[in-house]
Amino acid sequence: MADIREWRGHAVVDEKGHRIGSLESVYVETASDEPFFGTVTVGFAGRRRLVFVPLDGAVAGPDYLRVAYPRNQVKQAPAIGTDDVLPAEDEPAVFAHYELPYATGAGGERRLARR
Repeated sequence: MADIREWRGHAVVDEKGHRIGSLESVYVETASDEPFFGTVTVGFAGRRRLVFVPLDGAVAGPDYLRVAYPRNQVKQAPAIGTDDVLPAEDEPAVFAHYELPYATGAGGERRLARR
């Protein structure tokens, strides 16, 4: 998982092997610079969007990245446009969707950064 950024464009599947979409980018925790969320391209031509999925528990296979969340939950996650970046004020909703605790940095800085 140390080379997760090299997996852009590869298939993302859920814990049962159902295809969700393709890995588009990686968001890291600003405090540690460790990968925390991935964005997955979902939808079809003209209606594509990026949804967020936690990378904790993800496993890299030969041509795919298996995440520890069901496809339906990932597809219902907060989304951004394919050319957008997650606004700081939307970060808490992404964490809440997966029931993950959220706290900003000590100085109020955002928790995630796109890499």
